[in-house]
Amino acid sequence: MTAPFPTRAQEEWRYADLAALQPVWEQLGDTATLVVAPSESLEEVWLPTSDDVQVRRVQLSLGEGASARIFALNNAPVYGRVELQVTMAADASFELSVANIGGGNSTNEVVTNVRHTGERGRSRQTVRSVLGGKAVGSYLGKVEVARGAQLTDGEQSIKAMLLDRGAIANCKPELEIYADDVKCAHGASVGELDPVQLFYAESRGLDPASARALLLEGFIMGLWDGAQQGEGIAQAARNALRKVVT
Repeated sequence: MTAPFPTRAQEEWRYADLAALQPVWEQLGDTATLVVAPSESLEEVWLPTSDDVQVRRVQLSLGEGASARIFALNNAPVYGRVELQVTMAADASFELSVANIGGGNSTNEVVTNVRHTGERGRSRQTVRSVLGGKAVGSYLGKVEVARGAQLTDGEQSIKAMLLDRGAIANCKPELEIYADDVKCAHGASVGELDPVQLFYAESRGLDPASARALLLEGFIMGLWDGAQQGEGIAQAARNALRKVVT
């Protein structure tokens, strides 16, 4: 049975392109489920497809001492969504490294809910957005620390780069903490390319588009440094950046 179609009254769908989503909603299927057994590890690289609308919805459960690393590129030409619900047992570790890259009138968003239910869990979420034209890039991320999940260590690092005045970045990191011995932090910033750095790059013989692409690679590419199979996603990100700056 297909889930009810979302509305903007739901916080997690607040910035979504519902008009683009509606025609394909019934074909999306159920939310995928990934389970990592105690002390086991998982690493996945999520590449974009050729579809105009791309939605990936995953529930991830980490057993005691388990670890998971997700590397994702989100740059659908119309609407893209990466949605993750993560539940972490004691001593589990979770890392998410994801980029929104959009141009034109596209909307790309990352929506996460990371629940620390056991002690000594560690989570890291790093999100970078590059947005040109009238593109919209969003991150809505919540970290929940349950009562008794002491010594939790959670971080959210959110940065967006706007290339044109019509582009929009939405950043909404959130912490909900019920334990009293934790280390949790989040930071969000939105900016634009440094004109001094652009001038320096162009003075070395690069045309304006190539100069912008080079600086943006420095902003994005560090996301994939830890991936065991990072070549494919790095090249896909470079290609996406070239399209945005030209």
